[in-house]
Amino acid sequence: MAVEGGMRCVKFLLYVLLLAFCACAIGLIAVGVGAQLVLSQTITHGATPGSLLPVVIIAVGAFLFLVAFVGCCGTCKENYCLMVTFAVFLSLIMLVEVAAAIAGYVFRDKVMSEVNKDFQQQMQSYLTDNHTAFALDKLQEDYKCCGAANYTDWAAIPGLGKDRVPDSCCVNVTAHCGVAFNVTDIYVEGCVEKIGLWLRKNVLVVAAAALGIAFVEILGIVLACCLVKSIRSGYEVM
Repeated sequence: MAVEGGMRCVKFLLYVLLLAFCACAIGLIAVGVGAQLVLSQTITHGATPGSLLPVVIIAVGAFLFLVAFVGCCGTCKENYCLMVTFAVFLSLIMLVEVAAAIAGYVFRDKVMSEVNKDFQQQMQSYLTDNHTAFALDKLQEDYKCCGAANYTDWAAIPGLGKDRVPDSCCVNVTAHCGVAFNVTDIYVEGCVEKIGLWLRKNVLVVAAAALGIAFVEILGIVLACCLVKSIRSGYEVM
């Protein structure tokens, strides 16, 4: 009876953890989508190690949600194969998350280099491509910035000249506010640095969340192994 009661407790904890896994999966997908939206506005030329990281995060989140579903079915039915599958897949997810974290650290400088390069390339098409102009305007308004390194980058764009910047650079955006502008009326800081600051600010949040997810996953693997051992030993788990 003591073992049976202990396994009931294990099952209850597994159910709680599976709910946590679902929440973590949704969180990972949200983080991946957010990072992808930010990078897609600036990195547009092909697949690079930095631009693929959000895709990996989204894939891991979706896979974790699927694994949580498998674990829920295995726990409910006390199925040996499903619980073993759950434990193995959860271990694989942890390995992928560790690899993604290492890749994110290794390629952190490369990501910013890609952002800077692509931002400057898109600036060249500002007057000829409406889609690019819309994306850059939104980026400058959202991050309260102007140009790649600073507002003077726009002086090198054909058709603008030294006395004009996009209206989205203005502190108070109005029609033609970027023509014959005063420096005090526009944002002078570059967007690349602002994006870098945003990424660095959120790295701590992501790191803390990753540690929390890793702890929950390790606990889930341990509890799953306990339940597998009980099922294999032939105990009846209610």
